[in-house]
Amino acid sequence: MEKIKIIQNKTDKPNNIVQKEHLQKEQCILLENTFPHFMKEYFLYLKTSVAISTRIAYLEDINFFLNYLVQTKDITVADNIKDITLEEFNKITARDINIFLADYCTRYNKETENKILVYENNNRSLARKKSSLSTLFKFLYRNEQLKNNITDGLNPIKLPKPQPDAIKRLEIDEVSIMLEAVEKGYGLTEKEKVYWNKTKLRDKAILALFVTYGLRLNELRELNISSFNFSRGEFKIYRKRGKEVLMPINETCEKVIKDYIENERIKSENLDEEYKDALFLSLQNKRLNEKSIRELVKKYTAIPMNTSRKNGYSPHKLRATTATSLIQSGFSIYDVKTLLDHDNVTTTQLYTAHRKNAKKEIVNNFEWIK
Repeated sequence: MEKIKIIQNKTDKPNNIVQKEHLQKEQCILLENTFPHFMKEYFLYLKTSVAISTRIAYLEDINFFLNYLVQTKDITVADNIKDITLEEFNKITARDINIFLADYCTRYNKETENKILVYENNNRSLARKKSSLSTLFKFLYRNEQLKNNITDGLNPIKLPKPQPDAIKRLEIDEVSIMLEAVEKGYGLTEKEKVYWNKTKLRDKAILALFVTYGLRLNELRELNISSFNFSRGEFKIYRKRGKEVLMPINETCEKVIKDYIENERIKSENLDEEYKDALFLSLQNKRLNEKSIRELVKKYTAIPMNTSRKNGYSPHKLRATTATSLIQSGFSIYDVKTLLDHDNVTTTQLYTAHRKNAKKEIVNNFEWIK
């Protein structure tokens, strides 16, 4: 009989965060167990050097490459990726990788019982696969397992430069229309209003948190009631790479969250143990999932833009809305960088292009002679 794994949380992190991290680690282990044994030390390197989400992405990309080797039979005679040998890996050249990226990855097929699926990768996807393979081959070379460092011979992959004017976000007046729509039901169909009557306080709190703090989808989804300390005016979020961050809470967000908890959210004692502390619940009284949050945001952002629900914005576009709105209001890019947890200030600088009449404001408020 298979034994059930029970997570004993000995940390100060909430159970949902620990459980999420556990599932991600389990996903890594499942992938690693299918790989050749000579990559074991590379797995240890990833474990301590990159975020868990990056680790999963690297392993998935490498798994894709190894399956390609087995499928083409140009490098290995193995029928299973676990049986690929280090000697065979030493035969791989930069040219082999370049052909894999530029020829195979750009467009490939997968057959199912009744159809052929055609997959296409753009340069951004190819660049990620290249990065994943580069870390592997560099490590094996540094670890004296490979004779040559073939990564110097990999072809560059040109990525389009981010264009500030192409950044999608809501204007400040559109945010007001969106929040009014969730409060009063404006712009909703009769069918949507049935659900709106049951979830309007929850939806309002979600949108307010998104546009105020520029939270990432998972940062919002994993919020708990215990994340908030209203007496101290702050709440805790868990960001990428396991960072714990305390955020000050303003009056608006405190009001809408308390309103939702007190007047709409089912009482915790009536919930399954797993969801007693979850802040945002579905109508099935479970933690709201990513798909539902995306659809919720698309629905309400479509209203001020007067477009279809399908063309509404994602939560990430509300993150861009927060950045541009703060910069237009006069906050420095360094303040915005800190709030949004950007790794590099150049990311934040993309949003400065949306500050209207910036030059005019500067010169008109900088008079030398009165």
